[in-house]
Amino acid sequence: MTETIPVTAVAERFAGLIAERPSLRVRDAADALGVPEAAIVAGLAGARRLRPDWRALLEAVAGAGEVMALTRNAHCVHEKHGTYPRPETHGRVGLVLGQEIDLRLFLDHWAHAWFVPEGNPGSPRGSIQVFDRAGVAVHKIFATPATPPGALASIAERLAVADRTMPDFTDPEPPRPERADAAIDQARLRSDWLALQDTHDFVRLLRRHKAGRAQAFRLAGEDLARRIDTLAPVAVLRGAAAETLSIMVFVPNPGCIQIHSGPVERVEPRGPWFNVLDSRFNLHLRTDRLAHAWLVRKPTADGVVTSIEAFDAADRLVLMLFGSRKPGMPESEAWRALAARVAEGAPC
Repeated sequence: MTETIPVTAVAERFAGLIAERPSLRVRDAADALGVPEAAIVAGLAGARRLRPDWRALLEAVAGAGEVMALTRNAHCVHEKHGTYPRPETHGRVGLVLGQEIDLRLFLDHWAHAWFVPEGNPGSPRGSIQVFDRAGVAVHKIFATPATPPGALASIAERLAVADRTMPDFTDPEPPRPERADAAIDQARLRSDWLALQDTHDFVRLLRRHKAGRAQAFRLAGEDLARRIDTLAPVAVLRGAAAETLSIMVFVPNPGCIQIHSGPVERVEPRGPWFNVLDSRFNLHLRTDRLAHAWLVRKPTADGVVTSIEAFDAADRLVLMLFGSRKPGMPESEAWRALAARVAEGAPC
């Protein structure tokens, strides 16, 4: 359990740091101060803690008009403008299935939320920010120029709690150690993989075999998962932009997966970051934090589905790229050809 620090003490330390480094992002300031990001958010001017009624929050956001949804992990940020549809919840799993805002939510990892008024660092027009038990950001919702004035503040009026004390944050969960490769029935893993009928069944396959995702890629055989150049995701994004190809971009963390479906247009490297800077979709990828990437093929009832998947040095999934498709439709030949060219190292 991390030590509980008074809200005012964190706010004072953050204010001093920002006075010295005014362009510092809140997440980076938290790292510099050695506190969870949520501890800084809790002390921002006018921040209001929200009760952890996640369905009520998502229902309210669905009525807030156009906003920007942000989901990130340690190495990749996914930002998408749009309107939240009404959520679907199935136990502790939530679905937000909009044409633009498209999310898979794992609500066991949602623990704390705050409304942050406009004008605060990292919240220029106001935001709602959700964190896990360790104070790590899970999902954020930002007002934009297209958001009706006061829409997020109105949600805070309905869902705010009086408690302004700092929560007791837990220590971040360490990565779970994988079973030894020799403990995995490699032949059975491969046969079950070849029998897949839907890409959504792949997570259940991993659970059944008690295998990590990257571990399964290593063991399945190169016809199903082939290690390729670490910067393959960059080549795919460049190629999709050049070909005006519609793709799907998944960025996961333990509590949320956010998905973009459509073209990418403006791609731009800036230092270690590779960026998509479109009007409705932004992606920011730390290319120097990628450790390995894979060309993956999964059989389905609609034919083989191809993905490019990238991991960090701890085998944590950073992002996945697919060709745009709907259930019942095969993937496009243009996407399959692009993925194959990237896997062979051909320029895009």
